Amino acid sequence: MSILRSQIAGCGSYLPARIVTNAELAQRVDTTDEWIVQRTGIRQRHVAAQDETTSVIGLKAAQAALADAGMQASEIDMIIVATATPDHTFPATATQIQAALGIEGGVAFDLQAVCSGFVFALATADKFLSTGAARTALVIGAETFSRILDWEDRTTCVLFGDGAGAVVLKAAPGEGTLADRGVLATHIRSDGRYKDKLYVDGGPGSSRTVGFLRMEGKEVFRHAVQNLAETVRHTFAETGLSGADIDWFVPHQANRRIIDATADKLGIGHERVVITVDRHGNTSAASIPLALAEAHRDGRIKRGQLVLIEAMGGGFTWGSALIRW
Repeated sequence: MSILRSQIAGCGSYLPARIVTNAELAQRVDTTDEWIVQRTGIRQRHVAAQDETTSVIGLKAAQAALADAGMQASEIDMIIVATATPDHTFPATATQIQAALGIEGGVAFDLQAVCSGFVFALATADKFLSTGAARTALVIGAETFSRILDWEDRTTCVLFGDGAGAVVLKAAPGEGTLADRGVLATHIRSDGRYKDKLYVDGGPGSSRTVGFLRMEGKEVFRHAVQNLAETVRHTFAETGLSGADIDWFVPHQANRRIIDATADKLGIGHERVVITVDRHGNTSAASIPLALAEAHRDGRIKRGQLVLIEAMGGGFTWGSALIRW
């Protein structure tokens, strides 16, 4: 049976030049490099310059992805930007990137699922491409979380960083089997009962301010390991695969302990896990495409391999996707 698959044609990323180390943060808040590394695995993070808005860094990642795909911006039908830190309340950051790329047709919109945003955006784009409603899509995860951090709160300011990653998707025929290249399965979930565990304490409809990120770290950790394993098990049940079949596991880069615990639950060896959290920190919706772009660029991820991505974010939201590279 011939069907349409959403194949990854290119990857790109962008990280701001400024690097903030744990040692630098230790001069601002009551913390140490040892404390941060032991609890999170993070050693440094990138912080955007004043003129580097989310659309600016998202555009750079998109341009890198287009170059990697060997495509022109005019060939793109759809742009979805996953972000929790848009340039403006409106218009959508995606429309700013669309204009900067010189694209006058198609559609561009933002999607907000916090750290799960890229998985949700990929799943959304896949539905358009696999049904023939679009032929090509730019899926971008871009964040400037440094703008919503309370830099006096040591429990949160040490965790996050800024950055952007992007993939180009193209619709291509497949046989409807697991041997097809492209997105093979997606699962996304949410449960709004846990809003107070991870949220920003402001917004235009409530305080009319941007607000700061607030988090109950222990609760987030507990739910993350459970929810992430659950969504991947749905994928395994649907496809008949197991952790042993996965070539590369590319999880949301929030906390090294969460990543290791999830990999263990799924039976995926740590040598097959792509890790960037030590150098990027938690870049929310940007973390998975940043990690994908790095592993693609350095040759770890090869054509035909099975790649599993997963993430959990505020809401709570969580999801996974299985991709044949």
